[in-house]
Amino acid sequence: MKKLILLLLLAFGIHTANAQYENTKIKVGQKAPELAFSDPEGKPLKLSEINKGRVVLLDFWASWCGPCRRASPEVVALYKKYSEKKFPKAKKGFTVVSVSLDQKKEAWIQAIKNDGLTWPYHMSDLGGWKSQPAAIYGTEFIPQSFLLDEKGNIVGKYTQIEEVSKDIDKLLASKGKTKK
Repeated sequence: MKKLILLLLLAFGIHTANAQYENTKIKVGQKAPELAFSDPEGKPLKLSEINKGRVVLLDFWASWCGPCRRASPEVVALYKKYSEKKFPKAKKGFTVVSVSLDQKKEAWIQAIKNDGLTWPYHMSDLGGWKSQPAAIYGTEFIPQSFLLDEKGNIVGKYTQIEEVSKDIDKLLASKGKTKK
């Protein structure tokens, strides 16, 4: 009996801990909110243009975030694994869009270089926790990622990058034309 009570308390504690990290603003199935911010060179990027006909992993991170930096090799591995794959419904394939919550441009650029984040899509307004992208997506913790299908719909939201592959694999395996 004591073991059962202990297990129930442990399960409740884990559930409560995970619940505090759930993004409640973004829902799976909804259209991804637009983001239009500059890349490190000051060139404007627009999420909807990048996403059109392409599966996108939208990854919120920062150079000063230890867990984000530790997750970078896994994001790089996902990019390398899927960027050359042929998706039946996403003719432009797969990419990553990194959204930085940095405030210092130099630190942001150096982290991109140091972590080997070789995809072309990096954006930030350099607003830190008060950044517009974070507000738009309800991002209250990082790292945090969202998977968008080729039509710009949220397929999944993640606090652990390891969770993303199974949903990308589902999109990779999806056959036929989508219903209009």
